[in-house]
Amino acid sequence: MHKSTTTKLTIRAARACKWDLVSLGEVMLRFDPGEGRIVGSRSFNVWEGGGEYNVARGLRRCFQQRSAIVTALVDNPVGRLVEDLMLQGGVGLDYLQWREFDGVGRKARNGVYFLERGFGVRGGLGMMDRGNTAISQLKPGDVDWNKIFSPKGDGVRWFHTGGVMAALSENSTAVVREAMTAAKKHGTLVSFDCNYRPSLWKTRGGRKGSVKVNRELMPLVDVLFGHEGDVAEVLTEAAHGPVWHTLESFAPMAERVVSEFPNLKVIASTVRKPITANRNGWSAFGYMGGKSYEALKFDDLEILDRVGGGDSFASGLIYGLLNGKGMKWSLDCGVAHGALAMTTAGDSSMASLAEVERLMAGGSAGTVR
Repeated sequence: MHKSTTTKLTIRAARACKWDLVSLGEVMLRFDPGEGRIVGSRSFNVWEGGGEYNVARGLRRCFQQRSAIVTALVDNPVGRLVEDLMLQGGVGLDYLQWREFDGVGRKARNGVYFLERGFGVRGGLGMMDRGNTAISQLKPGDVDWNKIFSPKGDGVRWFHTGGVMAALSENSTAVVREAMTAAKKHGTLVSFDCNYRPSLWKTRGGRKGSVKVNRELMPLVDVLFGHEGDVAEVLTEAAHGPVWHTLESFAPMAERVVSEFPNLKVIASTVRKPITANRNGWSAFGYMGGKSYEALKFDDLEILDRVGGGDSFASGLIYGLLNGKGMKWSLDCGVAHGALAMTTAGDSSMASLAEVERLMAGGSAGTVR
């Protein structure tokens, strides 16, 4: 198998693989009331979105990497609208599975959600409607992972999934485990974004249930997007809220996680400190090769739409590591890409690599003519 090594990361060579990254996750239709509120709105913009999908889309649109999504949709007009939006995003749909529509949605549905952005002292508000979706019913054996990952099949350099996909159902957790196991078997790097969503774990043990699943999956993970509160056996304060680290606190935290899960090669954690709904402190920390790093920092970042900022961070960091840029550069790329993604509406990034690099270099917000 052709491989290239990047400071502690062994990544399959691009020429030997069809895809730079494949993600596994749900893609939903987002209804956006713009500057208004859900209650009282009479018109909505729509976007496609999903935690794992957003990473694949960012890699394709901003960073021009070859990415694909493994997902499932019901074959009706809403499903075809989601497909059309994904086609615009450029993500490969080779592994999109269609499920028959029963005319009502009793057997399977397409997930939708409504999200208002918030402003000032009014926080954002989201409402999910994703029960009994097509992808939540995906079972082990439904996807030919060997064809996707094998050097004799398509070949994939990096596989990404996360806690949102794992939370959808017991079957979803099993599918995540099956996919990660196959990826490891064929030498594909595996990343996992813990991405805790209380609404998804409400009937599966809450935070304790999510940590249990995360811990079971950790031995299969190479790159962890998360922090100690996502994987620690004993729930601490860090498990129940956002984390605001310093380099002095992040470094020993990362060492504790790696001491328990020595297979982890990279840990990356974003830090967000809300000042108002549309002004946040924004940065990240990373761990690789026994060393901890601090990314560039925005102490007062103005935000239009915060959804997808963390996913865009992940795609920026993955781009850097895939291309041998080193941990510090990759962290800065992730933070800059996430910051730019939060200046436009929708879950996904509309930034270009040139804009990301300009921001990394300290470029101003002046108009480029």
